[in-house]
Amino acid sequence: MKLSARVQSEFNRHSVLLETNGSAKSIQIAPKPTGYGSSVNGGELLLLALATCFCNDIYREAAKMNIIVTGVEVDCTAEFGADGQPGNNFQYAARVTSDAPQAAIDELIRHTNEVAEIHNTLRKGAKVTLVQ
Repeated sequence: MKLSARVQSEFNRHSVLLETNGSAKSIQIAPKPTGYGSSVNGGELLLLALATCFCNDIYREAAKMNIIVTGVEVDCTAEFGADGQPGNNFQYAARVTSDAPQAAIDELIRHTNEVAEIHNTLRKGAKVTLVQ
């Protein structure tokens, strides 16, 4: 699966284009009050990636386990320090709404934690290369 993200920014305009295997979609993110750059920072988007991944993966894994899920809520937090410093203390909590027994929901959450791709990417560490 090939994914890409493009940001284009100029005064009072900030556009985001995301693509997976040739299927493109855009999301709206307002520019900063100064007019330049994104009003949402990268740390917030990283936490959104973790939350979105886990949410989507809960539905995917629930379907494989024949569990009907009617709602998912994921809260992610982290701490970031000075400019250039990596984030730390990444944590998240998930709540799943389902008529399934609590033991099945707990197992679904545990299992999804093991297979969530964005979580596993951060846990493993990934090489990030600037190409010019």
